[in-house]
Amino acid sequence: MSAPVRTRPADPAEEIPLSFSQEFLCLFDKGGEDGPFGARYNIVCGWRVRGNISVDVLQRALDALVVRHEALRTKVIRDAGNRHQRVFPPASPELRVRELPGVAPHDRQRRSEELLIELETAAYSADELPLIRAVLGRFDDDDAVLALIAHHSAVDEWSMKVAIRDLAVLYAALAGHDRTAPAEVHQYREYVAWDRGRAGSPAMERSRAYWRSKLSGARLVPTRTDIARSAGAPKATAAYRFVLGADTTAAALALARSTRSSAFIVMLSAYLAFLRQSTGATDITVTTFTSGRNQERFQGTIGPFIDQLPLRTDLAGCRTLLDVIARARRTCFEAYSHALPFGQILQEVPEIAATFEGDRTAVLSFQVFQFPLVMEREVVGDLEYSEIHRRLSQPVTTEIPDGGLWTLDIEPSGEIAGSLWYNTNLFVADTIRDMVSEFCATLGELLAAPDAPLRKEGTPS
Repeated sequence: MSAPVRTRPADPAEEIPLSFSQEFLCLFDKGGEDGPFGARYNIVCGWRVRGNISVDVLQRALDALVVRHEALRTKVIRDAGNRHQRVFPPASPELRVRELPGVAPHDRQRRSEELLIELETAAYSADELPLIRAVLGRFDDDDAVLALIAHHSAVDEWSMKVAIRDLAVLYAALAGHDRTAPAEVHQYREYVAWDRGRAGSPAMERSRAYWRSKLSGARLVPTRTDIARSAGAPKATAAYRFVLGADTTAAALALARSTRSSAFIVMLSAYLAFLRQSTGATDITVTTFTSGRNQERFQGTIGPFIDQLPLRTDLAGCRTLLDVIARARRTCFEAYSHALPFGQILQEVPEIAATFEGDRTAVLSFQVFQFPLVMEREVVGDLEYSEIHRRLSQPVTTEIPDGGLWTLDIEPSGEIAGSLWYNTNLFVADTIRDMVSEFCATLGELLAAPDAPLRKEGTPS
């Protein structure tokens, strides 16, 4: 089965411009295993698959996935003075099969997570095409875990949801099931052309002016580190995971509805209130991430769309969480309507990057996932797919570039799975656990009584 594509066959000699986000990442390229093109800058996602899987058909489906999505066979050429990306002809991705015998059914969720953790400790080069590979761990003939591993220079979290959906449909078609082929796909190079075509437009100039005004005098909220950067401690990334129960999720979603907001705005507001209480600041600027897929045509595209977005909110005079939500809602609507690649925002207000450079400070970004593409007990052909939702903390995981990252993932189960990823050359585990505990306590208080007076600035929980 041939998967439809919108672009002509790849010419390995063709030089395609980088996206603005890719250009920004190149500024942090350190070579070796560090940085956004390093061998540990990957995404690993897993799904439980019920049904008898043909390894041969799965391999052919992976091959078709690489044909379908150019980003999986694209290298970012980082030559000084001539940075660009280059699409290469399709190649067959690696598929490894791991037998996982003797695992009782009630232990298989944990064993699946342990396999993903093991895969995350490995290194996968950004120069080895294609930039996706798979591991199939088989508990028995009808129960397996399928892990997809892709380099972050080619994908983001949204891309991984696209990849498994397309892979499931391709597998079903190749296995002889009556499945409609995946819809025609727009390639990442089309997004780059569209994004670069906006440069210099009146709308872009208005957005640049907005950020110059909005971030004038702003600084990203600094988090004091346990270890100085100048100490030269070896860098790794760890993840501390936690779960917020169904009651907390329900309260957050109900509050979002009643305030005409989103779950992200409600959780962000709680985080801003937490920062106000812990730092005493009322002028708070934090970074979050955008999906980069405002154009509907790119929602089925695999590529590195995700980008940072600074959010500045003035909490002076806010008496309750409801007040904070109203301020954060306005902040988010303005920021997203003027969204630019983070590198371009820094060109307008370079001083906000100072926090990234502090010897004893780091930036903790904040994001909430609520993907529309999650597969949960979804049957495609004769296989059932369910995403593996992570619960286990881990001392080593795939790399984040610098500082830390709060992630809250609203799951179909009605729970919020949270994680705080952090660089171990900057933070120790006890500090991270305490920070999470304090935030969860604050969140519970705020959601229980969103119209109650906020604790005074600097008051511990």
